[in-house]
Amino acid sequence: MKMPADIIKEIMKIVPEEKISDVAFEAANIVLYTKNKGYFLDDKETVRKAVNTVKKRIELRPDPSMCVDQETTEKLIHTILTAESGVDQIVFDPERSVVYIEVENPGIAIANRGALINKVKEETLWMPVLKRKPPIKSQLIENIRSVLYENSEYRRKFLHKAGERIYNGWQKERKEEWVRITYLGGGRQVGRSAIFLQTPESRVLFDCGVDPASDDHAYPYLEAPEFRLEELDAIVISHAHLDHTGFLPYLFKYGYRGPVYCTEPTRDIMSLLQLDLIKIARDKEEDAIYSVDEVREVVKHTVTLDLESVTDITPDVRITFYNAGHILGSAMVHIHVGNGLHNILYTADIKYAKTHMLAPSHTKFPRVETMLIESTYGGKDNVVSNSADDEFARFIINTMKRGGKVLMPTLGSGRAQEVVVLIEKLIKQKKIPKDVPIYLDGMLWDIMAIHTAYPEFLNSSLRQRIFHKEDNPFLAENIKRVGSAKERKQIVEEGEPCIIIATSGMLTGGPSVFYLQELCADKRNALVFSCYQAEGTLGRQIQAGVSEFSITTGRKVEAFPIKLEIFKIEISGHSDRRELMNFVKNCSPRPRKVLVNHGEISRCLDFARSLHQQFRIETICPRNLDCLRLR
Repeated sequence: MKMPADIIKEIMKIVPEEKISDVAFEAANIVLYTKNKGYFLDDKETVRKAVNTVKKRIELRPDPSMCVDQETTEKLIHTILTAESGVDQIVFDPERSVVYIEVENPGIAIANRGALINKVKEETLWMPVLKRKPPIKSQLIENIRSVLYENSEYRRKFLHKAGERIYNGWQKERKEEWVRITYLGGGRQVGRSAIFLQTPESRVLFDCGVDPASDDHAYPYLEAPEFRLEELDAIVISHAHLDHTGFLPYLFKYGYRGPVYCTEPTRDIMSLLQLDLIKIARDKEEDAIYSVDEVREVVKHTVTLDLESVTDITPDVRITFYNAGHILGSAMVHIHVGNGLHNILYTADIKYAKTHMLAPSHTKFPRVETMLIESTYGGKDNVVSNSADDEFARFIINTMKRGGKVLMPTLGSGRAQEVVVLIEKLIKQKKIPKDVPIYLDGMLWDIMAIHTAYPEFLNSSLRQRIFHKEDNPFLAENIKRVGSAKERKQIVEEGEPCIIIATSGMLTGGPSVFYLQELCADKRNALVFSCYQAEGTLGRQIQAGVSEFSITTGRKVEAFPIKLEIFKIEISGHSDRRELMNFVKNCSPRPRKVLVNHGEISRCLDFARSLHQQFRIETICPRNLDCLRLR
């Protein structure tokens, strides 16, 4: 493979060049391949010295020609790893000499300084990578891994090309340096987040979402004069919600083939949400804006990163993900431009408080000159009650006593799982009957399975519970999956009280609308809003107090009276006004400039005004298509 000469020459001054058979980039990572068994198994110093010299990740792997054949390797893995490890799936990535081993108890395999896994490496000459088997089987995760493994050869070439772009002109001096951003979406609105970063060297897009509540202005302004898809170097995704990822496959539809950086849970959840967006369009007999093939292309081009791992994504842009506390896998993006030229923190959506599932958002950073922060609940009156859990429990109990059903429309990812953990907590406290059925409809079961696959992204207390089947809140006996329209009908026709958690959270489509139609006329039933309701949605209209709503099917318009009880509980992954102010207060270092985005106009302006008054920080509320020079 053709390599940028400078960084490879530097590495080859340290490692024994005669023992290296090939060198490849995997985005910012550098992989050395060797045909020398002794060097592969026993090198202790040269690779470490090379890492310390060039300050990049370097990995030594066996040349694919050295690896023991797959059938023999599989037998050896089962022999070496004890039955207590619970070996499940074994998947080979022959292009990269990597074997993925899914086990029930990885702790056993890595005990005694990884003695067993090192033995696998020694006897098979593959690079073993352990993965924990999820407590709930996820077909989606298996499908995503299949896409990656089936395109192993393509992925290796793609990652190498991405690395060539990153290391093009490694350590060269740049005569002209500047930084500017353009709001292609998310300016003074909730929805279609898309922020475009430009430097003399780089073009990077942060998020690419849709506005699910809008028909006329649902998509980012990609026609902006400075944005050219063919010049785009990279896309960085903060989290999986559609207002941040729903338009991403559209870019692949029109030819983008560069890297998409995100966390592993974000990759999985956003794929599911994008596929669901296609399904909703088909159910409405509308044309989807992209196809399953484009979602698959997104998966092929994702590069997943760990939290707090520093990674170059272009020659002059380096990013680090930090926990955002919003949903599983959500990340704030710290952006380091140039050689210390400017540092930006893009918070995307954050929760600066510990929730039932997640730890609070991170506040300590290397440097921050400019912050881009959300204001979804930035208005002066947007303060969440501390007694929300108890109020929710009383509401559920009262509905159960009168024989009613509780409908909770939720977002696919985050709120539904938070609600499940909260209800399970209330059952343990004996505030809610332990046998009350909890039905999950839509994609909620699949996303819950993804939560069990990545316990390292959950808060410490819940993480430990995930590892024990008898204490795992997602495996409670009263949680039931709804898999068909027939089952839906049975739930609403049966007389027993129950809790129904269904998508979509804003009542813009999905099974929650069906349940609402069936339950709304019975005053024994209840409707619980637990997430943000955007302007123009049916959920927002009902919150505002309408007495009926209409559904149009073909040429037929049907009206439905609203007689059920309505309750609002803020089980939100967004920070309220108080938490947003505390986040900025405790951010270290405190930024010099704050750009307020992702909020309704009044909330953006009010929050920006308060930040300026309290902290004497320069604040701006950009509009869509505003372009700002930061340096």
